[in-house]
Amino acid sequence: MRIFTVLGILFYAVVLILIGMILIIFSVNLLQPQDINNLLAYTQYNINSRIIVGLSGLLLIVISFSFAQLILGRFQRERTIAFTTASGEVTIALSAVEDLIKRLAGVLPEIKELRPDVIATKKGIIVDIRVVLKSEANIPDLTSRLQEITRSKIQEILGLEEQIIIKIHVLKIISIHDTDRKRKELEKEEPTIPFSGYGRT
Repeated sequence: MRIFTVLGILFYAVVLILIGMILIIFSVNLLQPQDINNLLAYTQYNINSRIIVGLSGLLLIVISFSFAQLILGRFQRERTIAFTTASGEVTIALSAVEDLIKRLAGVLPEIKELRPDVIATKKGIIVDIRVVLKSEANIPDLTSRLQEITRSKIQEILGLEEQIIIKIHVLKIISIHDTDRKRKELEKEEPTIPFSGYGRT
């Protein structure tokens, strides 16, 4: 499957390079309108040239359609997890797995914010988690616990035996004192009095 993807990319690269070269030739005026008319006339009146052009156009359409199906199908497979039960095939959207992982933020109080991204590959399930931590968090201990909880939760809910690779990126560490100070500043703000701008008549 990968070789078809590579061939498709090379094909489109060659087509775009040829189109770019033709545009450059037009821009520097190396190709005269009469040359284009002669080429089109030769193609139209020569039966072999017409067959070659027609087959080339048909081949371009088939290759483009096949490549689009390949890319869309691969994208669809990567956004779902599929497995077969005794009653038939089951597919689970990766967005549902991401929502499941987001709920784990409430289990670990050291986590301020959690944003997961799940990808299904042939090697297994790759979970990329971006977290915002509170300042008192012990990062090695917390990340290890988060990886274990995430792995066990996915295996428990989905019942999959595939490899689960969990990567954690700490985006920010928020100080608790800063958070408390901001909250107190908001509380100190004087509430706006409704209709304060209106005077008595």
